[in-house]
Amino acid sequence: MSIVYDRTKTVVRRHVAPGEAVPLHPEAVAFAGHYDFDIDVLAAYRPQGKGRVERQVNIVRDHVLAGRAFSSIEEMNAAFAVWVPLRRAKVHGTHGEVIGHRAVRDHMALRPLPTTPYVVTQRHLRHVGKDCLVAFDANLYSVPARKVRPRQLVEVRATKAQVTLHSTVPDASGQTLLAVHARAVGRGARIVDETHWDGLPTGAGRRVTTTTAISSPAARPAHTVHSTLLPALPPLPGQYQRVKRMQSGLACDVHEQQEQFHR
Repeated sequence: MSIVYDRTKTVVRRHVAPGEAVPLHPEAVAFAGHYDFDIDVLAAYRPQGKGRVERQVNIVRDHVLAGRAFSSIEEMNAAFAVWVPLRRAKVHGTHGEVIGHRAVRDHMALRPLPTTPYVVTQRHLRHVGKDCLVAFDANLYSVPARKVRPRQLVEVRATKAQVTLHSTVPDASGQTLLAVHARAVGRGARIVDETHWDGLPTGAGRRVTTTTAISSPAARPAHTVHSTLLPALPPLPGQYQRVKRMQSGLACDVHEQQEQFHR
């Protein structure tokens, strides 16, 4: 089964030259796949391609609305309720069948709807931070640390009330869902499931700069630095002598300057 669409932006991503394949919107393709039908895009500048659909507007306007005024919606609905049986009893000019009989047969040919309705969502790609948080719409949402890595690209699917995060590559079981959160209201919120922290580095194994614990700052010598990162290096050959000569030369220069000052 196929449904004919105009070249609306919700179905067509961009307009192309005649004869080229029409790029469809991913959300429209997913919607059609969920309800098991094909999308047939109407050719450009061909209004007669959906003539039967457009004709219904004129039929309703000429047979129900023309020359009448309604004081309420209920009165208008009552007028339609009287007109529909009369319309369905007529023979259609194109297929030559009674409209009501053809409608029943067409309705019986339809397949049942899926048990779960399709939910239209916003779809965006975002990177995972080092703290397993994903930024979306000025808020942060957590994902399981054991299922992602820093800077990994994930897909955010957002509705008005919910945000779901999906991996771009299915796992061994074919699943892509990583996390489900309620959508934050406002900006600057952190929506975190604390179980997602499991797997983050705790810092217990990192190297420290001190090797001995000192009870109080007063007991620590001001000139002492304990470090295990860089071991002491032996002096280079001749280094000690060069330093001593430099110190002696500086001392002589200072002494000469003092004598000149006192003169």
